[in-house]
Amino acid sequence: MDSHSGMTIFVQVAELRSFAAAGQRLGISASAVSKGVARLEQKLGVRLFQRSTRSVSLTAEGALFLDRCQRILAEIAAAENELASTTASPQGRLRVSLPLVSGLMWPVLSAFANHYPQIELDLDFSDRLVDVVDEGFDAVVRTGDLSDSRLMSKRLGVSRFVCVGAPDYFERHGTPERPEDIARHACLLHRIPSTGLLEKWSLLRGDEDADMRPAPSMTSNHLETLRHMAIQGHGIAYLPDFSVRPALDRGELVTVLDEWAGSSSTFWLLWPSNRQLLPRVRAFVDFMAEHLFPVGSVR
Repeated sequence: MDSHSGMTIFVQVAELRSFAAAGQRLGISASAVSKGVARLEQKLGVRLFQRSTRSVSLTAEGALFLDRCQRILAEIAAAENELASTTASPQGRLRVSLPLVSGLMWPVLSAFANHYPQIELDLDFSDRLVDVVDEGFDAVVRTGDLSDSRLMSKRLGVSRFVCVGAPDYFERHGTPERPEDIARHACLLHRIPSTGLLEKWSLLRGDEDADMRPAPSMTSNHLETLRHMAIQGHGIAYLPDFSVRPALDRGELVTVLDEWAGSSSTFWLLWPSNRQLLPRVRAFVDFMAEHLFPVGSVR
């Protein structure tokens, strides 16, 4: 008899206070239970039970051994369940916090929902700084620097800001050739929801750099609104490339100052490091890493 089997028999007898009841639960005879306990006592060199014709009770050594055995068997059961869960079909509720860039997230989230219909998505769109652990999120997508040591992270990809406007706007007002020309144009500025500050227009070409907050003709904390107003010919906007790519492909917008590189943002997927990585979380991590910024996409 191995140690695992011996401990299992011992724990059942200790909890049920009966050799016969332990045998019934384990599917073996009372005699086999008694022999198993006897072999374990012989191996340990101590008596674990006080036996009488009417009752079974733990000795002091038995009580001490019971506490350890229960913890060991619980750990073994947890390890077996964890291993089994890695091959299980992902399912259950998945609570995720996402930034306010719905145009980037929606297609991937829809594809994920189609691929994993048994996962219930609970989506929180916000640019505020959430506490992943304390607020009970399974995963969070954010941009910027990482500073929380309690979190695991995976880099999803990089977006870059570009200056865009409608072709007819530039026909009417001319095309800026250098960053300082921006000051003569109508500018559509993004107000960062988490801080209330206006997005700085940062442009870089070799050793030259330009950081501007041009006088706005309009401000909004909603990227899609700024994109729409730019398409309608109301001015120049400084927006993430992913938010304007479809409009660029359709010819509704064109980029300007292409020799100047806009600032970039790295997207990260974060999840608590102190939790077992459930199949549904692993599925989300892998899916987002593969599809949010697919290989070969323009960044």
